Amino acid sequence: MFVKRIAYALLLSCVSLGSAMAKEKMEISIAFISQEVERPPVLSNLIEEPDDLGLQGVRVGLKDNNTTGRFLKQHFTTKEVLVPEDGDVVGAVKQLVEQGHDLFILDLPSHSYEAVLEKITHKNVLFFNVRAQDNKFRQTACDIRVLHTIPSRAMLTDALSQFLVKKKWNEWFLISGQRKEDQLFAASIKRSALKFGAKIVEEKVWDGGRDARRTAQAEVPLLTQGEDYDVLMVADELGDFGEYLMYRTYGPRPVAGTQGLFPTPWYWTVEQWGAAQLQKRFFKKAKRHMTGRDYAAWAAVRTIGEAATRTKSNKYETLNAYIRSPDFQLAAFKGRKLSYRSWNGQLRQPIALTAAHSLVAQPPLEGFMHQTNELDTLGFDKPETKCKLD
Repeated sequence: MFVKRIAYALLLSCVSLGSAMAKEKMEISIAFISQEVERPPVLSNLIEEPDDLGLQGVRVGLKDNNTTGRFLKQHFTTKEVLVPEDGDVVGAVKQLVEQGHDLFILDLPSHSYEAVLEKITHKNVLFFNVRAQDNKFRQTACDIRVLHTIPSRAMLTDALSQFLVKKKWNEWFLISGQRKEDQLFAASIKRSALKFGAKIVEEKVWDGGRDARRTAQAEVPLLTQGEDYDVLMVADELGDFGEYLMYRTYGPRPVAGTQGLFPTPWYWTVEQWGAAQLQKRFFKKAKRHMTGRDYAAWAAVRTIGEAATRTKSNKYETLNAYIRSPDFQLAAFKGRKLSYRSWNGQLRQPIALTAAHSLVAQPPLEGFMHQTNELDTLGFDKPETKCKLD
């Protein structure tokens, strides 16, 4: 009888200890908001876009956070909210704020992202933008609550421009689509050309009236005749016609921009600095390659994880202050520690310049100097922006 009582007492002690340990575990909750957007029909239907972009990056980042958090008694969770194209994104975010969420990953197209910032007036929240690449969100329309892990278009075109200028391919023929996104990318190319001393010698707009699949061999040589140039630059973000420009130009010229040699925050050709490890873990989880949008979402989740690890806190005020401080550094498989720009919230990061099956370069490149951080040669440096969040 005495032995049974001892055993029962030990069992109660173990249960009590387990309960105490469970209570001690720190919970960090992250809200992920994504909106579906139906892609308009394009000429090239060979490349299908996954329907879980961004989401898989969040899930891999969450697993990475919990691998470390297990030893620190920290547990990370996500609230995943997928909003249809005609759904109420602002209402979804507002509901989560009212429920007490203060750490958000916004995987939203630009118009919905802008609406959230305009309509949600709550101050004590931290938004990570992992999708909207518009330069204006880092240049004039900044918000103190936002950090951007997705590069701006300016960062992408600056990286491409550094490479072309270093190769002394300084004269560019620019062809852009008619969609708003194409025109924004074309404007960014022009800005980068001016910044790094290149020249747009001719510019044309793809009118969308030709079926490039059938007429490219005849049409593209006519379209690309004119001034002599070093590189054909293309602004076609959706992939409507850009794939059909390569090997069909009037003269033997390389193609770069949104097709050909293209800049991206992440691509499956990135393997150095331990990146192959992340690539394999992501492929195992998602059954596909990691994209730039996935990487931006992963980096946002890992930013929160790194801040929680260093501060041993789950409080918004503590995490936000540390992430924005000079002490914050994110190890992100890019060969250097990453940090956020104090003036516009943009994550500093190298940009991959890649072809379909080969990484060509990863700017910033040697020779493009900066007084404090060479990563700030990509995108809007402090004197170049009207944003003054700091």
